[in-house]
Amino acid sequence: MTAPCFVILGAGHAGTAAASAMRAAGFAGRIVMIGDDPHLPYERPPLSKEALRGADGAAPPIYPANFYADRAIELKLGQGATAIDPGAQVVTLTDGERIGFDKLLIATGARARRYPLLDALGEAAHVLRSADDARRLRAELVPGRRLLVVGGGVIGLEVAATASALGLSVEVIERAPRLLARGAPQPLADLLAQAHRDHDVALHCGVDLADASREGGMVRLTCAEGREFVGDLVVYGIGVTLNDELAAAAGLAMDDGILVDAQGRTSHPAIYAAGDIARQEQAFLGGAVRQETWANALHQGAAAARAMVTGEAGAHEVPWYWTDQFGVNYQVAGRIAAEQWITRMGPDGRPRMVFGLSQGVLTGAVGVDAGADMRILRKLIAQGARVDPAVLADPDVALRKMGKEIQSV
Repeated sequence: MTAPCFVILGAGHAGTAAASAMRAAGFAGRIVMIGDDPHLPYERPPLSKEALRGADGAAPPIYPANFYADRAIELKLGQGATAIDPGAQVVTLTDGERIGFDKLLIATGARARRYPLLDALGEAAHVLRSADDARRLRAELVPGRRLLVVGGGVIGLEVAATASALGLSVEVIERAPRLLARGAPQPLADLLAQAHRDHDVALHCGVDLADASREGGMVRLTCAEGREFVGDLVVYGIGVTLNDELAAAAGLAMDDGILVDAQGRTSHPAIYAAGDIARQEQAFLGGAVRQETWANALHQGAAAARAMVTGEAGAHEVPWYWTDQFGVNYQVAGRIAAEQWITRMGPDGRPRMVFGLSQGVLTGAVGVDAGADMRILRKLIAQGARVDPAVLADPDVALRKMGKEIQSV
């Protein structure tokens, strides 16, 4: 009798977490992980930070090569899939190989959304989504050069912070009226805006570009009202485009991502999805959402894998992510909107934590170099804790000692 085969499309964080979790859950059949990136699966968060500071722009692998060999996880890297046949339960690869599956996990993630206006600048314009992108950009980050960053999201700001620390002159150009407009609470945007200004990064919000041109080695960006920005190179990050073409062609239910149930299963009973590409019902967030974070990729990938093996749905986690800029760690947990934000100052007179309350319930938090406290806050947010705002604001009250002040809703 042929052993069952689980196929994973995508060799990023969700895919690798899934492969590891399948074995940990006791699956003894064949596991095949397919990724179009030719490199051994690698860590993505360092691409905008450590990789750009290093000599060669390299990103560390998630696991060493022997990890996969020891667990009999087959890697097919440097090629993707061209088709999923849900009826026959077969995946066709770019080299023509056809692999039958008993269950399939789609973890193909997303790619950088293209900006044709800036792509016309040729080699002077960069995106940052892969290790190869980081290597190309690292070679251009020469002290004294002028960098224009288009897009004031997390990736754009991390690149700006890294480039500034490397000695480049940096300007950030954002179309929205504030930084991090799409997926971050206002307090985090304010903290990061001040950090960048403190390090002489120029911030321009509410700017709509109308033209881009190259003149010799110089780049010129012109905005709609005529203002110009001049630099030596451009990095842009304006969101992502989902790698969902195969899923759509296979007829899976879609809505800005692949719709999945509590187990991570799609509209086809043998096909699952996880990571950036999956839209799943999240009671805490009040509906079906996609989450484009490292933490979600790991959690959702592992949870879907366990469900594929055991049939059991995993518990949801409070949304959480972090960013490192100018040597400072900023963490965000919970919802990005709140009725009231309470600030707790640190001993240096700067905000250390910001707490979001809605109808008296702790629903979100931002921490500055406060990793231990954020772990506690994630639990309190999950519990729906009520906390006196005065207690939250008081730096002399340790979060771990708040038990008497907290009552679950």
